[in-house]
Amino acid sequence: MSLVLGAIADDFTGATDLANNLVRAGMRCIQTIGVPEHALDVDDVDAVVVALKSRSCPAEQAVNDSLAALAWLQAQGARQIFFKYCSTFDSTPRGNIGPVADALLERVGGEQTVMVPAFPVNGRTVYQGHLFVGDRLLNDSGMQHHPLNPMQDADLVRVLAQQTPHPVGLLAHATLAQGAEAAQARLGALQREGVRQVICDTLDENDLAVLAETVADLALVTGGSGLGQTLPAVYRRRGWLAPVANAGQLDAPNGAALVLSGSCSRATLGQVEHFLASHEGFALDPLALADSDTQIEEALAFARERLGETTPVLIYASASPERVEQAQQRLGAAQAGELVERAMARLARELVDAGVGRLVVAGGETSGAVVSALGVTELRIGEQIDPGVPWTQTQVAGREAPLSLALKSGNFGGDDFFTRAFAALGQGGTS
Repeated sequence: MSLVLGAIADDFTGATDLANNLVRAGMRCIQTIGVPEHALDVDDVDAVVVALKSRSCPAEQAVNDSLAALAWLQAQGARQIFFKYCSTFDSTPRGNIGPVADALLERVGGEQTVMVPAFPVNGRTVYQGHLFVGDRLLNDSGMQHHPLNPMQDADLVRVLAQQTPHPVGLLAHATLAQGAEAAQARLGALQREGVRQVICDTLDENDLAVLAETVADLALVTGGSGLGQTLPAVYRRRGWLAPVANAGQLDAPNGAALVLSGSCSRATLGQVEHFLASHEGFALDPLALADSDTQIEEALAFARERLGETTPVLIYASASPERVEQAQQRLGAAQAGELVERAMARLARELVDAGVGRLVVAGGETSGAVVSALGVTELRIGEQIDPGVPWTQTQVAGREAPLSLALKSGNFGGDDFFTRAFAALGQGGTS
């Protein structure tokens, strides 16, 4: 069997989110960190997800990086290409979702692609082109306060229209409810009108299944990870996938347990609060980090004293929107974020060297900084912790056994995620 799906994700946790759903649906999956410099052995792999850091960078860089990933995936023989972005569609007013999708579509020689950001199991749905988070419109969900890409408009047709010179269409739920044949007919009608990018309404898992049947033959699909739950079943019915007993099998975990949290999302703030009710934690302050490395040294000492214990410890820069705004006003948003990322990178590197073998990282930017610091280039995707978040394993220089690593999008997971993650891994972290 050849490589069925090649995916390009615009951040690290988003890549893992998609890979998790593919594994749960029976596809053996590897995630790469950046575009590999060489070919991979994909004889026992059904999907490869290339994780980029292209969500918030300049649009030209995002396009170039995405096209490089596409070229590599095409060289591996990928049958279909998937451009993965966040289920909250967060982007700047002029990109990068629209420009990247346009560039990829042109390069694969396609005439149309779909936009399916919805992930119903995590409360992300689309109706009449409007994105909801739970029962709230996107712009009233907390995403309007996102420190990098605040989302002030829930109308995705209108948002996307600002990012592409081409007309944007809508595949409405009334059509989707009639099945894949009706949905394909609507897409065809829109294509004849010159519509190259189509926002798709999605209310539940059944809608995702209909969409998967509708779009499985497109050269390029785009969206959140929800579509990754349903595409494999279509591939399997078409004979593209070989039967696999356990697509998410990993080695036995070992080593001390640590959580590094840089996300300031509502979900992560709740997780930090829940964890601190029964575990120890160390708070990082961007203002203190700007003055010196003293706080990093204190965090290292805090963690090293506890690495021999059976329960995990937490180091976090997660803070309320008010506290984040104060730091950004004094330091600037970019510098405040860079200070936290640099601190988390150093903490990860030195604490893995000191014996951490089970590591949870919260936040897309934080995850990017950590995997870069650890020199991670590939992740084997394991079993799910929470919707959108699996355990993974990777080899790290200087460590004989694989490092167990969970990269969590800031918005994902229940309040008890941090403690439950280690319990799900099967060793420690349950107290």
